[in-house]
Amino acid sequence: MYKIIVDSCGEFTRHMDEDKAHFSHIPLTLQVGSYEQKDDSTFDQKVFLKKMKDSKEPPHSACPSPASYLTAIEEAEADNIYIVTLSAKLSGSYNAAVLARSLYQEEHEDDEGPLKRIHVFDSRSASIGQTLIAEHIEQEEKKGLTFDEVIRAVDSFIREEHTFFVLESLDTLRKAGRLGSLKAMLATTLSIKPVMGSTPEGSIQQLGQARGMIRSLDRMVDCMVQVTSHPDQKVVAISHCNAPDTASSLKEKVKRTGLFKDVFVLETAGVSSMYAGDGGVIMAV
Repeated sequence: MYKIIVDSCGEFTRHMDEDKAHFSHIPLTLQVGSYEQKDDSTFDQKVFLKKMKDSKEPPHSACPSPASYLTAIEEAEADNIYIVTLSAKLSGSYNAAVLARSLYQEEHEDDEGPLKRIHVFDSRSASIGQTLIAEHIEQEEKKGLTFDEVIRAVDSFIREEHTFFVLESLDTLRKAGRLGSLKAMLATTLSIKPVMGSTPEGSIQQLGQARGMIRSLDRMVDCMVQVTSHPDQKVVAISHCNAPDTASSLKEKVKRTGLFKDVFVLETAGVSSMYAGDGGVIMAV
């Protein structure tokens, strides 16, 4: 028996949502000014986006506590437990999960019988990138691989994974002080959209920019094609924040390349909505 625990930055497919025996979420906490919201089933994207728009302060997220991870570990009816976190370069979620694993091992070191086997994956990604990792863990488990074999296979998958995103609005970056007001205003006036992507270490880098969302999506797909090896074996995942038409357009652009095994679309959850902002799209492969 196995359990895959993902922090709430990683979206769940319908299958993951329904398969509670094998998948569970650990929520982060979102904050805009004095407004605080758990990133769980109570999250209301429309309300949160309005709070972000109306606030002069940038939004923040707080990682799950080690205690919340420890509780999930203790409650899991599984021998093999895999935890997938938001990139350690972007959040303390990974460190909290690692500490929870250590606490579990210390508390149960005198127990009779084998302990639960626990591994924490630093996704070096976010959002839909975590979704693909969780799916890959399930696939490897279903092959009947040992715990260590699953870890090696998933580590290899993570090394090859790439995540990209395009923002409709630069307002959040401006509020966070990562983009000057004048530059943000000019970019908005000229409809300049930066194309962003993950680094191998799990940080964020700008890959380019284009004028208008359509050209930006084209640029993002070009970037993905350039760095993806064996695309015929890869599934492309897309998540969007209140932008179904943009996500649909991006999906069609990916399909038109004729290179990839499959492509699917999900809506962003709370943390991803905060990062992407209203109209933003994220893509991983």
